[in-house]
Amino acid sequence: MIRVLVVDDDFRVAQLHASYVERLEGFEVVGTANSAAEALRLADETGPDLVLLDEYLPDAPGSSIARRLGAAVIVVSAAEDAASVRRALAGGALNYVLKPFPPQVLAERLRAFERFWTLLDKDVQLDQTAVDRALQALRIADTPATVVRKGRSPVTSDAVSDALRSTDGALTAADVAERTGVSRATAQRYLSDLARAGRVRLTLRYGSTGRPEHCFEWLGRPGG
Repeated sequence: MIRVLVVDDDFRVAQLHASYVERLEGFEVVGTANSAAEALRLADETGPDLVLLDEYLPDAPGSSIARRLGAAVIVVSAAEDAASVRRALAGGALNYVLKPFPPQVLAERLRAFERFWTLLDKDVQLDQTAVDRALQALRIADTPATVVRKGRSPVTSDAVSDALRSTDGALTAADVAERTGVSRATAQRYLSDLARAGRVRLTLRYGSTGRPEHCFEWLGRPGG
């Protein structure tokens, strides 16, 4: 079981990310924190294997405490400038995920980390091949996906894309499901594919319950 500490300055987003982690077999959330000080305290108390660490914390940048957490770190942040990414990686982060993102993106990064962790979870001497294999496993999820993935229907993919193209502004998965006649879960899968391929912009909107809701806005082909 991989023990995960989730750190985000917004407690609602921290809870949302924690819910993504809890859905994955083999992972458990040991706590959520909303500041650098709280993250350090909880890391000391719970001894996580992995920390999902926000860069924008109210008392210190996440990258400035990464090495003090005593755990592997994946930075999960809205900071999209190159300097922030360099700073996070220099601070010891194994990966960097830009917010907001479809749940599947984080799930793929976590599964990649699980493979990496498993390959190194042995009390043996490693040769270069073993080290290379572990690092390669960590990066497998970073390979860009095609829009129509294996097992997906091109017809449904086109329908979802058309629903977004024909709308000014953003739509939720429920909106797309209603317009295309597919289930909400199906719409969410195809929207996630489009977001991962850079075809749509993903944002968060807070509903009446306070729970963040994913919204998708058509961008078109990457670079065009």
